Amino acid sequence: MGKVPKISEAVVRRLPIYLRYLTNLQDNQVKTISSQQMGKTMDINPAQIRKDLSAFGDFGKKGIGYDVEYLIDKIRHILKLDQAIHVALVGAGNLGQAISNYNVYLKDNMKIIAIFDADPNKIGKDLGGLMIESIDKMAEAIQERNIRMAIITTPASAAQEVADRLIHAGIETILNFAPATIRTDKDVKIDHADLTSSLQSLAYYLQDKTAD
Repeated sequence: MGKVPKISEAVVRRLPIYLRYLTNLQDNQVKTISSQQMGKTMDINPAQIRKDLSAFGDFGKKGIGYDVEYLIDKIRHILKLDQAIHVALVGAGNLGQAISNYNVYLKDNMKIIAIFDADPNKIGKDLGGLMIESIDKMAEAIQERNIRMAIITTPASAAQEVADRLIHAGIETILNFAPATIRTDKDVKIDHADLTSSLQSLAYYLQDKTAD
């Protein structure tokens, strides 16, 4: 059997963009789409789109393009969105509350099914239809409920310890919203969502209105 090629993170990050675009096409009853049309709308080089998709198989037909429904199914399968993905949220503060409320808008099989916090005043309260649980019960709950992904919205000072506990409990991927860099020596994918850094980067593109 040949060696499976390693897919770059950049390609993986573009797949949800393709999926969102294709889903919108499907909602508008569009049956087929070419890479040229996709590239023009999404401002992505059509050759890049073809290269990204061909890394997973031959999904297009020359002269016709891509079957929208078929490609949606294939991308969802690649991203494992055709199976149940249980997510834990750690931190029931303002940001955690906002994210848990977004749970009802998720269309795929990815759902937050457990919320944990260390504040005894929050434990037992309802948040987005889920009861906030003690962080001390987190490891047991993760294993019992087959939770493989976690979101951290704790203060920065607690983020590393929480991540360590999540990883020890069997979590495979983490989306970290805490303003802290999490490190681990295990094969766990951690994505840092840094709102401050993103805003600071966007500030570079503002028109310079500094007085002469």
